[in-house]
Amino acid sequence: MDYSQLLTDKTDTILQNWIEAVSQDRKIESADTLPRSAIKNHIPHLLAAMATVLSQYQNSEIGIIITASFDHGLLRAEQGYDPAEVAREYHLLRQVIFSHIEAELLAGTSAEVVRAFRLIDSVVDEAIAQCFNSYVSQRLNELQQIQTQLTLTNQELNRLVSTHQENLSYLAHELKTPLNSIIGYSELFLRQGKKQPEIKDTLPGIEHIERVLRNGRQLLRLINDALELSRADAGKIQLQLRPTNVKSLINTVVEIMQPMADAKGLNLSITSDSAPKQVIADSQRLQQIITNLLSNAIRYTTTGSIKLDCRQVGTENWAIAITDTGIGISPTDKNRIFEPFFQAGEASQKQFSPDSTGLGLAIVSRLVKLLQGNIDLISEIGVGSTFTVILPLEVKTLQKVL
Repeated sequence: MDYSQLLTDKTDTILQNWIEAVSQDRKIESADTLPRSAIKNHIPHLLAAMATVLSQYQNSEIGIIITASFDHGLLRAEQGYDPAEVAREYHLLRQVIFSHIEAELLAGTSAEVVRAFRLIDSVVDEAIAQCFNSYVSQRLNELQQIQTQLTLTNQELNRLVSTHQENLSYLAHELKTPLNSIIGYSELFLRQGKKQPEIKDTLPGIEHIERVLRNGRQLLRLINDALELSRADAGKIQLQLRPTNVKSLINTVVEIMQPMADAKGLNLSITSDSAPKQVIADSQRLQQIITNLLSNAIRYTTTGSIKLDCRQVGTENWAIAITDTGIGISPTDKNRIFEPFFQAGEASQKQFSPDSTGLGLAIVSRLVKLLQGNIDLISEIGVGSTFTVILPLEVKTLQKVL
């Protein structure tokens, strides 16, 4: 039985069925937004090399497998795949290949079947090894970039912290937990990196890297928010005023936030028929305000909906109201909700969002003031909250936050 020619003849069918299997597999969520060409990636080269190996073992073909699979790992890391999704892709590939040649394998001799199984498994295993090798490398590069940015950001924080002494102790406390995690897992990975891991040991190692990256991103977000708050309180933010299309800006923010709402099964809707066509404002700061308010609403809403309403108010002002069906804010917490590091709710009841820095609303209140507006809150425990920002249609001066 010529399994090499058989695999060659069925390559297109195997490829299409594999792409379909990956697209429909709920364990590979990262593939949901990818076109078929991006999913296919290096697999045709792998199948071609596999056919050659089945015919006659050639080192040159193994080299193609190594190169293609290495590139595959880099691409999957850039596309946001987690390690389990990468492993799942190769598991499905193995299944599809054997299902398409099962009848011919059953008709072959025992020796032919054993040889075919061994060679196919060998090629797929080599592809997995090379893929994970590059995946780990890409994740380490990303970690190094985060560490470099953290260093630069920390230098800037040290420069500004003299103007923000009141919250220094709070900042140090908030930094301690994620920073210790980064140090601990980094040391663990470095110790493991001195050894040559087997393929079966690769996945746990990558999970350690992923955990380091998550904590690194959390720490970086906290530091960046603290820097933004420090700049605002120190009067270092200046407005760049220009005509701004309100509806376009809102649509841009909602497109960014939509996946976050979809992930929690929340309905995110916009009402902007009565919105002004254009305002004179700082578009970057407006986008920052809307993004923070929407993010906060989604973060503290488990079920229901998030509604954004934009309308003109009188002849000189306009307003954005964001309403959620979340946990709500108690009357005693309303007076402190815009304070740095304050989070409403009971910590014992796990109402605090794990990725919240406690700075988002503090930044919003300062940016609203910078834009010569005001912000109002209406909320009820267990029902939800509405944050309403009222701003002038034209911000007349390049004013710094006092």
